[in-house]
Amino acid sequence: MDNKQRHYLESLMRQIPGGKEVIRDHRDDLKWISSDSKMSMPGQKGRRTLVEKMVDVKPFQLASYPVTKGMYNAFVNRMAEGLEADKTPMVNVSWYDAVTFCNRLSREWELKECYTFDHSGVKVTCDWEAGGFRLPTDAEWQYACRGGSTGYQYGEIGNIAWYADNAEGSLHEVGQKHPNLWGLYDMLGNAWEWCWDLYDEKTYGEYRIFRGGSWAEEARGCGATSRRRGHPTFKIDDLGFRLAR
Repeated sequence: MDNKQRHYLESLMRQIPGGKEVIRDHRDDLKWISSDSKMSMPGQKGRRTLVEKMVDVKPFQLASYPVTKGMYNAFVNRMAEGLEADKTPMVNVSWYDAVTFCNRLSREWELKECYTFDHSGVKVTCDWEAGGFRLPTDAEWQYACRGGSTGYQYGEIGNIAWYADNAEGSLHEVGQKHPNLWGLYDMLGNAWEWCWDLYDEKTYGEYRIFRGGSWAEEARGCGATSRRRGHPTFKIDDLGFRLAR
């Protein structure tokens, strides 16, 4: 990694203070497995139960923007155009693609990798003491998205997010809307973002959480507590990820 690339990555990371976050979700009691993660609310409402927990969030770093196509291609495909050639979020990446990219960046920085794959390449464990890049946890993401606010959205939706009413059916360059109070852009809208956590292993197996809404979502789908789930191999044109440390 050259000095320009290192400086670029360093400039992206924001220090997030520690705190507490309440995580709430409605879980469907019926076992349901599908490759179509857009089917996010299976079953009848009467079968869903509220799950609530208070989580301690330790101080951590989170990137100001989701990983862009320019950044992804510069490190993975070694494209000569450079880190800022395409500033739209990198999408059509699976959860496995995202954690593999985190490990790749850690090696480039000569940092200890957070993720270890088992011999099958399916099971992934995280070393929380490692200093490398990783995905945010579900609680970290929600806590950082709020940025000290308490509402569903950290500002007026048209000012902070690209969503169905203003995105004109496509991705937009990162950083064009207002950030939250902690300097994080595009936490809502533009592209959903993978998190580390399993959604509910007992019911949904290996499905992982993604957060935040996208250019294709209505305003009600773009909020701090909005989450969906997808198989770790799932990829689509409005789902990307953001770096944490």
